[in-house]
Formats: sequence, C-alpha cells, structure tokens
Amino acid sequence: KLEPVAIAQGKFDARAVTLAARLSGKGKVREEKYRGATIVVLTINDEMKLFGLWNMRVRELAITALNANTVALGAPATVRTVIDAGRTARRDSVELVSLATRDPQAVIGFGANVPKAIWANLNLGTDAIAQDVGSIRQAYGSVGTTATDVALTIVARTETPASAKNLGDTLTGLKQLAGLLVMSMNADRRALAQSAVANLTINARTNEVEIRTQVAAANLASIMK
Repeated sequence: KLEPVAIAQGKFDARAVTLAARLSGKGKVREEKYRGATIVVLTINDEMKLFGLWNMRVRELAITALNANTVALGAPATVRTVIDAGRTARRDSVELVSLATRDPQAVIGFGANVPKAIWANLNLGTDAIAQDVGSIRQAYGSVGTTATDVALTIVARTETPASAKNLGDTLTGLKQLAGLLVMSMNADRRALAQSAVANLTINARTNEVEIRTQVAAANLASIMK
C-alpha cells in the first residue's frame, strides 16, 4: 500500500497553516501529540486528485509543522514517520531538505523520493512512456514570484543519464500536443495554460530532466477567485 507524504518549505508561517487546517475542518478534526509535535488530522473520506494525474481515496489527512516554515502532509502514520526521521536525522531526509532548499529565493521549495509503486496503477498511454516515467527516483523544485509572474521549476532525477534523455524527449513530444488540449478549456484556464506551454522549457542534463515555466500572476489569480 502506497501512502505518500509531502514536505513543503517556504516563506510562510507553518504554524498558521496548521491553524488554518484546524479551522477549516468544521468539526471533522482532531489533534494528536507525537514526540513533542502537534498533528492536526482532518477527516476527508473522499477522493482527491494527486498532482492532477490520478484519483486516490483519502480517509484522513494529517498536517504538522516541522519547524517555523516547514509542514508535512499525508496519512497520520506517514507524518509520524517524518517526525521520527527529523528526530534521528536520517540521511535521506537530510538529502530531501537539501533538494527542497536549493533555491534560497524561492517562495516554496519541495523534494521527494519517488518509489516505483507510485506508477503501478497509473495508465500512461504506452509502455515506452511508462518506462521513461518509471525511471524517476527523485523529484524536487521550487515556486518563485516576481511583481508580475509566477515561475515553477520541477527537476526529475532518473536512474541513468540515458533514462533522463529518453524522458526529456518524451516530455518534449508531449509539449507539442499540449497546445491542442488547451483549446477545450474555458477562457481563463486557456489563457493560463497557453502561457505555461509557451514558456515551457525542458532540458536533460546527466541523470536529471529540468522543466521550467512561468505564467502571469494575473492569469493565475483569475482562476483562483
């Protein structure tokens, strides 16, 4: 059974985030104390779309502040595992924090290990695409802002340089098809998607594939109203 956990680090008040989660629970919320940390557990009992790709059933979502500007989100058991890792300074946790903080100017940074099991039930269209995506072992990146734009960087770290090249070629091919897909969106979403595709760059280096894009902050705000 795959139970992912996300760690977000950025220029925000992590304790305020957990407080907001508690207030939004509308009664379906409880607190747990674990090794000195407070875990807020929301009862969801619904499907959520993970990374916009596939649906997963979520019964409970746990949130805890790891420090002043870092939060962990996931199933209660996996969040407790993250707290344990922080107490014991596990090597993989230290590496993920290093990946998530590569850009000191970022508003949000993130890093994650990507187990093979995460792709097991995901229909990626063809065996070739499944093989390319299945080679990803880590992902990291950041979100940055200026007065007018929001920039997103995602880096996929693969098993080998050859896998990175193949993945980069696959993503470049999919970029060509993206322009057709955005035409079915409503006006606000279409403007955002067209901007993201137009500014999208994909570069493979050694065993990493870097994906960068940026959109106008005004376009992003229009779909978040």
